[in-house]
Amino acid sequence: MNNIFPGLPLIESPLFPALKAEWGLSAEEERIATDLHEKGYAVFDFPDAGLDGRIARIQSHLGPRYGIDFADPHSDKTAGERRVQDAWQFDEDVRAIAANQAVLDLLSKLYGRRAFPFQTLNFPVGTQQDAHSDSVHFSSLPERFMCGVWLAMEDIGPDAGPLFYYPGSHKWPIMTNALIGRRGYGSDLASAQDPYGPAWQALRDVHGAQEERFFPRKGQALIWCANLLHGGSRQNDPTLTRWSQVTHYYFDDCTYYTPAFSDEAIGELDLRNLVSIGDGEARPNRYMGEALPERMTVRKTGTSRKSLAGSFARKVRRAFS
Repeated sequence: MNNIFPGLPLIESPLFPALKAEWGLSAEEERIATDLHEKGYAVFDFPDAGLDGRIARIQSHLGPRYGIDFADPHSDKTAGERRVQDAWQFDEDVRAIAANQAVLDLLSKLYGRRAFPFQTLNFPVGTQQDAHSDSVHFSSLPERFMCGVWLAMEDIGPDAGPLFYYPGSHKWPIMTNALIGRRGYGSDLASAQDPYGPAWQALRDVHGAQEERFFPRKGQALIWCANLLHGGSRQNDPTLTRWSQVTHYYFDDCTYYTPAFSDEAIGELDLRNLVSIGDGEARPNRYMGEALPERMTVRKTGTSRKSLAGSFARKVRRAFS
């Protein structure tokens, strides 16, 4: 059947049950697609024959950057830095994991648009981060064309602060500033997700949502949908590590922006200027196949602030600085 909702990822389409029969999916691809559609996440074995070597090199290369004594089994591994962002810029193994062609092909097939990686995060320990949806940090127009892939770089048990998530929460309302009654464009936040915490808690309460925890073995990975509520559980044993890599992906022919600092209803968007990790090429903001006008960009302290007013098909006004 024809996909009459191209503005939704295939795995999140209400037509998914009918559409998936025409994708030519393997049994494993269909399992992953169904899990993403129903639960908002899917687990798979990361497809890289040289993964063990990459993990060892990443741990050796990035280890000194965290300020942690990894040699002492009794040291507090949570006392140093918890992450290195965008290590793909100087570490080839981080880049290779992020740009793994089999993963890109899988995501592109499941979402119906070509995927590209744009950010990496490397962790030696758990984040101990409250439940949140990535959609307030990374969103797109059309919505939901973003996902994350979390890779376990060692076996992870319950005392190491494992990843947790709320199955099915990707189907809940996407948080916007309009939804919670605040203005976002030009605002200043210590944490972009803080304003939405009470709303997420209210949704968990009304749905009676129960968190699940992920206890992967080394080399397992988890894909999660943009709106899946997830976080890092408390680390009970601070002497443990929890090595992992997160890669965030967007998809072609979208507008890419940060909702926490945007007001969509009046066209004020904090747009992102992105480069694909895979090929180093820019991925311009686009809408319905057309690039957004260059005059919409205002550069300020290294970030890109852009403002849209009214319909994308009609007028553009100058950005607020």
